[in-house]
Amino acid sequence: MVFKACDEDHKGYLSREDFKIAVVMLFGYKPSKIEVDSVMSSVNPNTSGILLEGFLNIVRKKKEAQRYRNEVRHIFTAFDTYYRGFLTLEDFKKAFRQVAPKLPERTVLEVFREVDRDSDGHVSFRDFEYALNYGQKEA
Repeated sequence: MVFKACDEDHKGYLSREDFKIAVVMLFGYKPSKIEVDSVMSSVNPNTSGILLEGFLNIVRKKKEAQRYRNEVRHIFTAFDTYYRGFLTLEDFKKAFRQVAPKLPERTVLEVFREVDRDSDGHVSFRDFEYALNYGQKEA
């Protein structure tokens, strides 16, 4: 298990450096200072580090976020039939005709304009992801 491998001194917790190594091992990237600061600020001051239970909660949340982002990417890719890395109004119309054929074209245009945050006529993955996340928070 990663927790045990990173807790080399058998302290029963992960220090700041141990946590960074664990993230690299599990997720393949070095966490930013902001991410590490955020995690470490939630640590009980009496323990000096992240206990196993806290570590498992962090990993679970990161895995869920990763899974959700992969699902969003999958949906975006399904809409991006020409693999351009962005969606046009035509892509939106085509997608909405498949999933909601009775939806008025005016509504599709309004949705497109809302999602196209910089009004460049393209919806990037970032725009798309933001719109889906924004919709999640509104629900």
